[in-house]
Amino acid sequence: MSSVARLAAAIPRFPSAWLFEGTARPPAIIWVPGLVIAVLLLTAPVYLVLRTLGAGPEAIDLIFRPRTLWVVWRTVALMAAVMLGCIAIAAPLAWLTVRTDLPARGFWRVVTMLPLALPSYVVGFAIALGLGPRGILQGWLEAAFAPFSITIDRIPSIYGFPGAAFTLIIISFPYVLLPIRAALWNMDTSLEESARALGRTRWQTFRTVTLPMLRPAILAGGLLTALYALSDFGAVAIMRYETFTWSIFIQYGAALNRTLAAAWSLGLIALALVVVWGEHTARAGFRNRGGGRYYLSGGGAARLPQLVPLGSWRWPALVYCGVVALVSLGLPVAVLLYWTVRGVAAGEPLLLLWRAAANSVGVSALAAVLTVICAAPIAVLAVRYPGRFSRWLERLGFVGFALPGIVIALGLVYFGANYAPWLYQSLAMLALAYVTLFLPAAVGALRASLVQVRPEFEDAARSLGKRPLTVLLTITLPLIRPGILTGAALVFLLTMKELPATLILSPIGFTTLASSIWAAAEEAFFARAAAPALLLVAVSSVPLALITMREERRRE
Repeated sequence: MSSVARLAAAIPRFPSAWLFEGTARPPAIIWVPGLVIAVLLLTAPVYLVLRTLGAGPEAIDLIFRPRTLWVVWRTVALMAAVMLGCIAIAAPLAWLTVRTDLPARGFWRVVTMLPLALPSYVVGFAIALGLGPRGILQGWLEAAFAPFSITIDRIPSIYGFPGAAFTLIIISFPYVLLPIRAALWNMDTSLEESARALGRTRWQTFRTVTLPMLRPAILAGGLLTALYALSDFGAVAIMRYETFTWSIFIQYGAALNRTLAAAWSLGLIALALVVVWGEHTARAGFRNRGGGRYYLSGGGAARLPQLVPLGSWRWPALVYCGVVALVSLGLPVAVLLYWTVRGVAAGEPLLLLWRAAANSVGVSALAAVLTVICAAPIAVLAVRYPGRFSRWLERLGFVGFALPGIVIALGLVYFGANYAPWLYQSLAMLALAYVTLFLPAAVGALRASLVQVRPEFEDAARSLGKRPLTVLLTITLPLIRPGILTGAALVFLLTMKELPATLILSPIGFTTLASSIWAAAEEAFFARAAAPALLLVAVSSVPLALITMREERRRE
């Protein structure tokens, strides 16, 4: 054998032998795309490191200032509040809409997903205009109490931590809701039936069997909400609650000290890695404690869930779903409708921006497909081939989700200007930014579905001579289809409302609904921004409704 042939034969085994020592070695068709994705994910961190190191010793002083610790504390407090609030809202909703005879379950499934379509800056404006001082609520209270000679001078301020946490919770809880729903649909109910047959009550069965099997989905969704709160700019800026992201935007936007912004962005990455490490540690602890299997260990096919009759709890369940829908969707949409009607009455042209809507749908669909394709090898590596490389790659993927879009965009601009000028100002670079930003949304959904698939199915196909790519395409991906659809829907919705990366990387003349809404809202033309915002919600609801109806038909 020639030296070239020997080298070619050794290449597929070298990285797996080094990075997956002591574990099963993945085929090249899985780890090679993982390496390519890792290079993409490292673009922004490399840019930040180069920018920070260019400042020399000054960068160290910038990072460890007392003010930085104060911002870290505020950011961590907001992350914790948002994560716990989202889990508390989403877990009962998922159970009610999947496992019970709740009336109009399909309707509630769609309605409770729609808050994902609302940009944080739109919801922030709506809450400030509706619940803030001199807002719509105060006007109604003044009119209601006027006959009783009671004057409403002011209402409690919504600004600060309460407003930021409230805004992020009502638009972020679907990040937890969707993975839990996918896990409930994939779960084999024969395990629960066995527990009931052994004398366990419904509550004992839920606590000892169902809940442990939902932990991967809960942890994946909680991680997404924590990282979303970490990277959000719109809600914290409007609610005047200073976090890492707002501070970074101030430095970048005003061009006061971009080295400080880069140094703080590195701190943001470190904080994100701590969150990801904590989630991984908790997940590993649960796996070690419970045996690590979330699929049926015996033979037989998975059984569809039998709906639990709510009985006298039906009306409280409907009230709970209705309150969640009204607060998370009804309140922002009502304020947008109010400003739309007010603008039309004042002669404001009704701008719906159909071309911007078409651009948003096209680029969001492209981003959803590319992101799911990139997420598949990461999820397979993390679940089927755990090791140093898979852990490092999975955690690296969450860095992009934790960084503001402006940081990712500037990192790609640096890469394009220096190494790939042909990519600059192209849809390809914009799509790469979306993949970098929203990859964890797809990875979390795919991972939650994959842990419930028995690996023996894939082993049997390989023992029959099937190639790794064939096994991936014909066995693994069809079995995790709910996770694929969930991940694609999440990425589509996130892309529809993404703003900073779109503003920086969009080709000249390429406008989206998000950029159009921000341009009008930034100039305080709320009536002009309301109609495109409503269109954004309407367009985003279409794929959600189609996915939900398709899932209903498949389950029936």
